Amino acid sequence: MPARVRGLVGATARAGLASILALSSGGLSSPARAAAQAPDQAAQILAVMRSSAAAWNRGDLAGFAASYDDSPDILFIGRTVSHGYAQMLAAYRAHYPTPARMGRLEFSNLAVQPLDPRFATVTGRFHLARSARDGGNADGYFLLVFKQTAQGWKIVRDDSTALPAPRPCATTNER
Repeated sequence: MPARVRGLVGATARAGLASILALSSGGLSSPARAAAQAPDQAAQILAVMRSSAAAWNRGDLAGFAASYDDSPDILFIGRTVSHGYAQMLAAYRAHYPTPARMGRLEFSNLAVQPLDPRFATVTGRFHLARSARDGGNADGYFLLVFKQTAQGWKIVRDDSTALPAPRPCATTNER
């Protein structure tokens, strides 16, 4: 092929590719677009998780609950299944009436998995440090579903499982 024709074919192909990408609102399929947005999604969601723990550790249940979507459709799965923001907040207020009962919350092993541009999951572990008088330590793991809303990333599903409290070792009086 003459150089002039090769140049035109190459230029036409490049222009066509640029047009396709420009017209396809991102040019990537949903999984590819989600992967490309993953670092931003993960950073934003992890910021919500840090803010949530900080509010908890200040004794601010309303601040902690702000990480959840204020909707009757949210789902919380723990010992029971409950629906709705108001019910979730009421349950937290009943179980954690004082900052001492709330203790100090820490998250670890956090993994953000973008599903698409509007949804992502977060898995991890929680540790709640409290005195024995205030309920003792609690540990467990969770799976959260986050949704991108007009107010930012919000939790719409929370499946948290508390691990059984460690039992003291029984001692025997052997002689």
